[in-house]
Amino acid sequence: MSALGFEEFANLQWRGAVPTRSLRPVAEESAIALTYNGSTYAVMMATPGDLGDFAVGFSVTEGVIEGIDEVQNIDIIETELGIEVRMWLVESRAERLVARRRATVGPVGCGLCGMESLEQTQRPPRPVKSHATFDARELLHAMCALGPQQQLNRRTRSVHAAAFWRPSSGIAAVREDVGRHNALDKLAGAMLAGSISACDGAVLLTSRVSVEMVQKTAMMAVPVLMAMSAPTALAIRTADAAGITLIAVARHDGYEVFTHPDRITFPVGAAHCALQHDYGLPIA
Repeated sequence: MSALGFEEFANLQWRGAVPTRSLRPVAEESAIALTYNGSTYAVMMATPGDLGDFAVGFSVTEGVIEGIDEVQNIDIIETELGIEVRMWLVESRAERLVARRRATVGPVGCGLCGMESLEQTQRPPRPVKSHATFDARELLHAMCALGPQQQLNRRTRSVHAAAFWRPSSGIAAVREDVGRHNALDKLAGAMLAGSISACDGAVLLTSRVSVEMVQKTAMMAVPVLMAMSAPTALAIRTADAAGITLIAVARHDGYEVFTHPDRITFPVGAAHCALQHDYGLPIA
């Protein structure tokens, strides 16, 4: 297993002419077991990089812990079958975890596997309260700036990215993974490790927006979630309930705002004046 997150494989390439031998960087994918105080909680398929961030971020966005100070130690152990990420929690948090312990086997792209009841899938989102406002053009530029920072995806063309952006300082952190949920969890962990405040920025995603991506963003207390692909209906309803500004279908020429557009300031123009009249949106 490569520590770089990818490995080069020989292949026979045919692009409409003569077949040629070639090498292609391919993203690594490994079984990652997350354990707390000696008990396995979840097994996820993920890219074996930034696993400390992944462990902390997953723990926070899944409600296992409330802060990084509740983690006493993290050990990363490679085995023949995969990688164990062993976390040791403070005693009070470990005792609470026992009461709600579950074992999850989650393949890539399945963010709700292993839930014990339908009620768990519909848990109310954590309210996000932020008075921050964002310039519509700056948000678009932020999304355009994400591509050049996706180092692993530039090599493999097969991984997702999640980033955190602030108007004042640009992209503060980027994490990549074969799983979109994993990339977001890694970002959450990186933000906690770096003491990055979440209240005045936006999460940027290269993936679609399903409900658990909104739930995780709410647990991170980030007011804006922006994605390249479209959201699901439940994701929109959940973002609205959480107080999150959900932006999706982001392209080079614009995007679509589905919830809480009052956080975004649009440039002056006839069309935008009409929007201001109809929806009360702020105009720059």
